[in-house]
Amino acid sequence: MTDVVHLQRPSDGIVVVILEDRTHSNTFSKEMVEGLLQVFRTISEDDSLRAVVVHGYGSVFCPGGTRDELLGIFDGRISFDDLPLYRLFLDCPVPVIAAMQGHALGGGLAMGLFADIVILSEESLYSANFMKYGFTPGMGATLVIPHRFGPLLASEMMLTAASYHGGELARRGVGCAVMKRADVIPAALKLARDIADKPAVSVRMLKAHLSAGLREALPRSVAQELEMHRTTFKQPVVRERIETLFGS
Repeated sequence: MTDVVHLQRPSDGIVVVILEDRTHSNTFSKEMVEGLLQVFRTISEDDSLRAVVVHGYGSVFCPGGTRDELLGIFDGRISFDDLPLYRLFLDCPVPVIAAMQGHALGGGLAMGLFADIVILSEESLYSANFMKYGFTPGMGATLVIPHRFGPLLASEMMLTAASYHGGELARRGVGCAVMKRADVIPAALKLARDIADKPAVSVRMLKAHLSAGLREALPRSVAQELEMHRTTFKQPVVRERIETLFGS
């Protein structure tokens, strides 16, 4: 569909979205953002679809924002809610399966966890790394990470900004499936086929019902995250950390 976000149709009722911005390692580059928005507009307009699988390439799913984007938030030029990127999976009219076969950090982790079904890789790293740079989480992370992983583990992840292998998260009791990286995408495709076997109207209606709670709670959480950003992004140490620690 685009140079960095590819759309495939392996069978009736199913589409696969492949994130493959090798130049920017699947961060939220301009190309990645535009590609995701374009692809999910196409998906929302296709009434024949019943399931979507999203995955990255190699050992990378999505590491979140770019250095320039973080500095843009610090300078007040942009805000993470300028585009509905983080809620694309949540707002998609059909179920989205996030086959997170690779590393997912910060906003990339939050985006993936807004999917209806999540599969993690034992070998990959997952991190709510916002506080590594000294600013509080955004992208709906303060809502979706506790919702998916449980409040205690989510608090630990967000406060420490530590990275966790999928295998460790499995031992900590996350509710989603965790398996060998090589098995993640095939497992997601099997789930998609199981869903696509059902009537489209029923699938879409159930997706809307099951995701209603998150959709209703998200605006308040985002407003609270933005309010925290107005304070935490003003700290000079945040710019210093972004400039010196990004990519490390």
